[in-house]
Amino acid sequence: MSTDSAPRARQLPRVAMVGLGVAGLGPFLATLTAAFLAPPPGQALAIETFLAYGAVILSFLGGVHWGLALVGAGGPEPAGRRLVVGVLPSLIAWPALLLDPPATTATLLTGFVALRLYELGPGAAGLPRAYRRLRTRLTAVVAACHLGLIARLLLLA
Repeated sequence: MSTDSAPRARQLPRVAMVGLGVAGLGPFLATLTAAFLAPPPGQALAIETFLAYGAVILSFLGGVHWGLALVGAGGPEPAGRRLVVGVLPSLIAWPALLLDPPATTATLLTGFVALRLYELGPGAAGLPRAYRRLRTRLTAVVAACHLGLIARLLLLA
């Protein structure tokens, strides 16, 4: 492998950065909109769908850290800690689905923010800079969507 190809291997493909990352926001935005605008039965389905999607995505993000630990790409971050961080989002997201919708939403929001904060500190090791920037932007939108759903749930109460 030539030395000039190594940096490219650490860059994210444009399709991941723009296409898939932004497209992943679509279900959050669509279901949040439906939670406000759909007829009442559709609102309930939109809320359930939003929360299920949030749990899946939070679990997926944990998998990134599991993968880093398995390939030893975590730098000074101990692999055992990275493995724990990799599984914690799933262990938070799945039981959160058993709570009432406001508690589920708050728990998922906390999980997204906590994982991002970890990635800004010791969890940054092994993550490409472009990925970290993308995650900050996507997490900001996801957090705003969760706050929007909390507001909607308060209106329904």
